[in-house]
Amino acid sequence: MEQFAGNVAVVTGAASGFGRAFVDKAAALGMKLVLADIDATALSAAVDVLRAAGADAIAVPTDVSDGQAVEALAARAIDAFGKVHLLFNNAGVGAGGLLWEMSAHDWEWIFGVNVMGVAHGVRVFAPIMLAQNEPAHIVNTASVAGFLAPPMMGVYNASKHAVVALTETLYHDLALVGKSVGCSLLSPAFAPTGIANAERARPERWRNEAAPTASQILARKAVRSAVRAGRLSAMQIADAAFDAVREKRFYVFPHAAILPSIRRRHEEIVEQRPPSDPTPPPGT
Repeated sequence: MEQFAGNVAVVTGAASGFGRAFVDKAAALGMKLVLADIDATALSAAVDVLRAAGADAIAVPTDVSDGQAVEALAARAIDAFGKVHLLFNNAGVGAGGLLWEMSAHDWEWIFGVNVMGVAHGVRVFAPIMLAQNEPAHIVNTASVAGFLAPPMMGVYNASKHAVVALTETLYHDLALVGKSVGCSLLSPAFAPTGIANAERARPERWRNEAAPTASQILARKAVRSAVRAGRLSAMQIADAAFDAVREKRFYVFPHAAILPSIRRRHEEIVEQRPPSDPTPPPGT
């Protein structure tokens, strides 16, 4: 996909972090925008800023873990702009701690957003994009945690590994139908975003009654520290994503310093050695 101006972008998790950067980048390229986020207040504020700058944008409060909500998002996008050319399945959440201390609600919340949010996006939007018979592209936000498994991040790691497998399969399935829809797998490391504060958006149905354990408190502090130390900005991540869309490139690793760790992991698998701790140095 090489043409952006005048085309339509749908971004989930659009009110902050990577999503907001994707939106700002798309606006700068002259795209029409559909912003989706569970935080309706922040979403409305983001759209107000975009419109004040001259962008054609709408806000659709959306819980991506809810398939019907994603279907409603697509309907709003089509009603407003007629087509969808670029989809960022970007909404994501996380929580950490020793694996056996993570609650069923933790699993349901993280997989609901990180995995089912992407699955719903593909299920709902891919048929729309294929039927248009125009160049279009899907970008799924995974993480380096989709290729590595750092300690005390088990549920998040598992969710992002699922996104990697889902998106690699999507690539093959799109190739089978031979249409003009492509996809990319965006896998950043830590960057200065609000992911460390994701708890504030956890729906009531998935909130834990018990106080966090010592390992969960430690994991939360570690993530906040790593996020603050991130060396690439959200906009740099967005630049990398749009470059990949333009170049029809599948794997997108903005943090190149992490690639040796991924290579080592695959060597350990082939050689049937136990996994080494892949925790990256701060800021990688």
